[in-house]
Amino acid sequence: MKVFLASANAKKILEMQRILAEHVPDIEVLGIGDIDGYVEPVEDEPTFEGNALLKARAGVAATGLPSIADDSGLCVDALNGMPGVLSARWSGPPKSDDRNNELLLAQLHDVPDERRGAHFACAVAWVLPDGRERVVEGRMDGHIIREVRGSGGFGYDVVFVAVEHAAEGLTSAELEPGEKDLISHRGRALRELAPQVAADLASD
Repeated sequence: MKVFLASANAKKILEMQRILAEHVPDIEVLGIGDIDGYVEPVEDEPTFEGNALLKARAGVAATGLPSIADDSGLCVDALNGMPGVLSARWSGPPKSDDRNNELLLAQLHDVPDERRGAHFACAVAWVLPDGRERVVEGRMDGHIIREVRGSGGFGYDVVFVAVEHAAEGLTSAELEPGEKDLISHRGRALRELAPQVAADLASD
């Protein structure tokens, strides 16, 4: 069973495949790199849900396959919820995780530890060629540390410690993939969505 994930992020595609395979063992997740000439839509919606739907609908239109898209980001308390939907583009073009993290840490340089709370938010959209749509949301709470740490994950994982790992201070980038899946915003959203994906694919 093939589905399209509207992402060019290889790590995100593997993460999606890993979580969905728990419910749909024979699923194959294709990414943007698997589709010749795919043109990504401009993510100009003000919400995670709006951008996820925009990308999933574009995926169906371009591939004819059931499509999944997520929009997620880091919401920092001391920055009034920013970078939010701008997370991937926080430091400007071209997109760069390293520059985004450098900018974030610089912006929080004078913020005391007790005010460095943050959460990851995620909306995952599932759109079928017949027009059926569903959106689920996930959240992971934690705080921002003062230095980059860890080699796993992607995005802001290297500076984020989830509440579940606050005692040992492990960033999301220091967790094994399965450990991260259990608590991550995307993992929670996908586990909620996966039974629906399985049911829809079985009915087709």
